[in-house]
Amino acid sequence: MALETDKSKKAITPHISRQTGFTLMEMMTVIAVIGILSAIAIPSFLSMLPGMRLNGASRMVAGDLMAARMKAVKLNHKTKVFFDDAYQYRICDDADNNGTVDDGEGDVVSKNIQTEYDGVTLTKTADPVFQPRGNSSGTTVTLTNSSGSKNVSVAFTGRVKIL
Repeated sequence: MALETDKSKKAITPHISRQTGFTLMEMMTVIAVIGILSAIAIPSFLSMLPGMRLNGASRMVAGDLMAARMKAVKLNHKTKVFFDDAYQYRICDDADNNGTVDDGEGDVVSKNIQTEYDGVTLTKTADPVFQPRGNSSGTTVTLTNSSGSKNVSVAFTGRVKIL
């Protein structure tokens, strides 16, 4: 009978706590690795930033020049892009259809590249005029910042491309 009572009793094992989580050493190791990776990555990113701004500004200007050409064809009016200074330009159309595009005539769209692309400046050879058939007077717009320069070319056929 003593043997039966031993079998009926459950084996008593010590209670093991099963807590989950991270130790302080693990957390400090992860923070140290993140700090080292940040120290390597941030200067590399900051050195690439001016080039990314220059590329973005050149794409913006090229896109706006293509939009001005499409506007001239769509409205069957001349459309002119006025480069006011090193940061701003305006797109105007010949609203009165007299054959000349006057400053501020028609639907005026103003752009400032400094709001999105700080440090980029514009220079141009001439203010391009897009004809109702899509051809233009031709010009080259040069965008410059600390990483270099890019040219946006408008051909006499009206084609806009980044060089």
